[in-house]
Amino acid sequence: MPGPATAPPPKDLFEHRLLFVTGKGGVGKTTVAAALGLAAAHAGLRTIVCELDARERLHSLFNVSTRGFEEVELVPDLSAIAIDPQHAIEEYLLLQIKVRPVYDMLFKNRIFDYFAAATPGLAELVTIGKVWELAQPDRLKKRSEPYDLVIVDAPATGHALAMLEAPETFKKIARVGPIHRQAGYIQSFLHDPATTAIVAVATAEEMPVNETLDLRRELKERVGLDIALGIVNFLEPEYFTPKELDLLKKKDQVAPIEAAVLQSERAVRQAGQYERLAKELKRPLIDLPFLYEKSIGRQELNELADKLSSDLSEPLTRVAK
Repeated sequence: MPGPATAPPPKDLFEHRLLFVTGKGGVGKTTVAAALGLAAAHAGLRTIVCELDARERLHSLFNVSTRGFEEVELVPDLSAIAIDPQHAIEEYLLLQIKVRPVYDMLFKNRIFDYFAAATPGLAELVTIGKVWELAQPDRLKKRSEPYDLVIVDAPATGHALAMLEAPETFKKIARVGPIHRQAGYIQSFLHDPATTAIVAVATAEEMPVNETLDLRRELKERVGLDIALGIVNFLEPEYFTPKELDLLKKKDQVAPIEAAVLQSERAVRQAGQYERLAKELKRPLIDLPFLYEKSIGRQELNELADKLSSDLSEPLTRVAK
């Protein structure tokens, strides 16, 4: 198994209002976001996980019918929403204009569609603006209950960085007026380490480790934030010592022995990459095990949430209601 991380996990992770979960594509961000959501819900925090694409995988993980741009309860204290730019723009305009006929005249005008499609960064701004709205103690959307914690199942690192930069970009474009002012509110919230924590998910492989190291550098340079916590997903257990592995390699390579050798070699490679990540990232790291299951469901998510709850037990105890 990998050695100890370079520092303990931050004790106050669940005291943030927003967790922004990102990482290289294919490292299991959605599963980690769901497990973090369950861990927070088990601690009594009213939590919502936001998916920023149309796939709505969270609903299938919890076997709940999808409802798109609606807040849907998955289990007690844990909800989910799939945020797409089109619905986010509609909601934003309705909140700003407040008069339905005027909204219809503007939004149903094809010229507006051209404007929205041609404005760089607008989709990112309205999407992250909806995330910000969900995280406010006083929601802008009427008759909506506030959440204690919002978890974003964010895109892969490059797009995630663009999303975090979107408010600043629009602040510069709209030098005065309501858009400038609202972009400023969102930027202040997103870029404040007291309210927003970046959670970087990786696997113990060369490319994901490289991308996580690059993410930390670019986060600091472009947004002024640091990674609050790294989570290494899909970590293989080491069942055999190096001496036992050498003995196995000398045996006839029948299928079970061959599988054991391949698994052990993969675990050894992962241990090396984990050690490199811990040494070069210099941020708190925790790990989640590889689960030998055909698919991930509620039982497996609960297992991962329990592991996270244990690793983050101090903050969970402190913030539990």
